[in-house]
Amino acid sequence: MSSGSGGSAWRRAARKIASAAGALAVALVLASCASGGTAGDAAPAQPAPTPGAGVRKPPGADPAWPRWGFTHTGVSANNVTDRFEQDVARALAQTPMLQNQHIMGFGALNPEPRPQEFFWEDLDSRTNLMRQSGGTQILTLCCAPDWMKGGPEGPTQESAWKEHLEDAPYPEHFDDFAKLSAAVAAKYPDVGYFMVWNELKGFWKDHSKPADIKGYTELYNKVYDAVKAVRPDAKIGGPYIGFDSNKTGSSELRGPWGVVNQNALDAFEYWFKNKKGADFVVVDGASLTDAHQMLPDAFGALSKFSAVTTWLRQKTGDLPVWWSEWYFVPEDGTTWSEPMRLAVQAASMMEFARSGATTALYWNPQAKQGACQGCMWDPLTGAALPTGRLVSDFARWFPAGADVEQVATSDPKVRALAQPRQLVMVNTAGAQITATVDGKQFTLRPYEIRWSDR
Repeated sequence: MSSGSGGSAWRRAARKIASAAGALAVALVLASCASGGTAGDAAPAQPAPTPGAGVRKPPGADPAWPRWGFTHTGVSANNVTDRFEQDVARALAQTPMLQNQHIMGFGALNPEPRPQEFFWEDLDSRTNLMRQSGGTQILTLCCAPDWMKGGPEGPTQESAWKEHLEDAPYPEHFDDFAKLSAAVAAKYPDVGYFMVWNELKGFWKDHSKPADIKGYTELYNKVYDAVKAVRPDAKIGGPYIGFDSNKTGSSELRGPWGVVNQNALDAFEYWFKNKKGADFVVVDGASLTDAHQMLPDAFGALSKFSAVTTWLRQKTGDLPVWWSEWYFVPEDGTTWSEPMRLAVQAASMMEFARSGATTALYWNPQAKQGACQGCMWDPLTGAALPTGRLVSDFARWFPAGADVEQVATSDPKVRALAQPRQLVMVNTAGAQITATVDGKQFTLRPYEIRWSDR
């Protein structure tokens, strides 16, 4: 994200405009193997309950709803070769999940370079990949063509990608953006879900001040009406606000992990009160504070995700809660081992499942080459990386309809979550631990993620 967006550092680092503009040439493959570990030996014991909140079911979700998925960014499998794309599609189809794509940026060029002159090639290619891989398709209705935000007509220039991608359309072009959104919905009738805009881009340049939520809500309502007019079946949600937090503050949404920015809460409540309608609500955020603090530590900070989910469910009358993005790694130069990073990610996903989030989309920071920490697939070989296997395993074992259970563990440093057939454990310590979990004894390596049949 550009520095001009006013977003916090974790968002800026996660979405560099070079990727957003679409440097398109990388391998993308998902294998369906497990994310590692073997079952432990049975041993009778009397463990104590796992600390933390109880389990809540997602509201009104189809039991088959995958819950988990990812967002395609600047590079994906459709940007390599036809054969490679087919291989990726077959691999992804083994564990179908949610897949999201923006209509402009993040791998897609300007879809309407001039009024009523459409360029669908990139969206055609990405939606075809999602379709062929069995994904549940989602489109994010962002960003806006240059001519809607003070720029020239015609294909977006390199400087505009870098400097103006995240600009909001001018109010006099809200109707034009709504018409574009309706054209997208009509063009792709098998895309059932649409998120309106992304992180209030252009509407919230300084997070220390209130957002222009009135402007966003006006845009949202026009988009909602326009899309529903051509696609009454479409499911639409917003406001896709980043719930920033700080160490101190005065808002009601707080915990050991910090205090959510009151401006974010005010913006959400205004939108919710004044929206035309919504089939789900969209949020994103980081477990860290804006100052990169992990309170009280990397794993303890993750309870923010369940706290925000619970707050949203209470405020909205239990509308489905979608996490369009979530972040948990510090962006201040702190380095983690890959096992620790994966353990924190797995524990964060437990928070979503435990609190009844309906959807959680992983922002896949795919690279073209070299080391790619956090990527779902190897940039050169296309082989599944541990992150890809982790997301796949959660999609397989903890979809929205899973009967999620909180299980007992004898050591609070081991977090566990289960459904009737499968158990997942995470060692949150940098040392080996032997613990009794769900009535069995397991020895877990430092930061190990272990899956076990029940």
